[in-house]
Amino acid sequence: MLELYSLSAGYDSSSVVRDLSLTVAAGEVVALLGANGAGKTTTLRAISGLARVNSGSVRLDGVDLAGMSPTARARLGIVHVPEDRGLFFGLTVAEHLRLGGATDEVQQAALDRFPALRGLRERRAGLLSGGEQQMLAIARALTHEPKLLLLDELSLGLAPVIVERLLPVVREFADRHGTAVLMVEQHVHLALEIADRGYVLAHGDLALSDSAAALRGNSDLLTASYLGEHAAHL
Repeated sequence: MLELYSLSAGYDSSSVVRDLSLTVAAGEVVALLGANGAGKTTTLRAISGLARVNSGSVRLDGVDLAGMSPTARARLGIVHVPEDRGLFFGLTVAEHLRLGGATDEVQQAALDRFPALRGLRERRAGLLSGGEQQMLAIARALTHEPKLLLLDELSLGLAPVIVERLLPVVREFADRHGTAVLMVEQHVHLALEIADRGYVLAHGDLALSDSAAALRGNSDLLTASYLGEHAAHL
């Protein structure tokens, strides 16, 4: 569903990510890992058209996205939940779920995945707790029935116990709808519990890629990759 080939991307002429190749299949959850500043957010922004691609390519379902605006990419089925959640604080939960013209059935399905939002439908997003805001951000994303879901630091500012409730929803949705998911996540081991595969970036370069099971089982190598010392262990 998603293919990055030798992608170098960043801002202006400076590349934050260099020569990155990765794939995400339909129904697959892939974790994009790495220390702060490794280029994870820039990678997601390059896919959704918010960061400049200096070389290489981004393809969705075989379509080269070169030259396409973020709006055009969204129409093709890319939904990006940014690090700041991208909510409109003056709109209610119900209004968020209606954005994009989702049917009542689709809106109800989103609420079924996050029952805590049902009693908050008329509350403005700015009055929700951090966990409730993240539930709303994901629920709204799911109402668009994406081909590709990009999640940037879903757990930011949240207690691990809340993250443990959110991540399985992402896994279930990918399995049920065949959505490709590429997620940036700081809680590495929680992410690898639901992911199929993982890629680790270090200083803008690909340091390591493997199945989630293999990465979970080799914490020393994963830690070394975060520190940019992977070459000594491979």
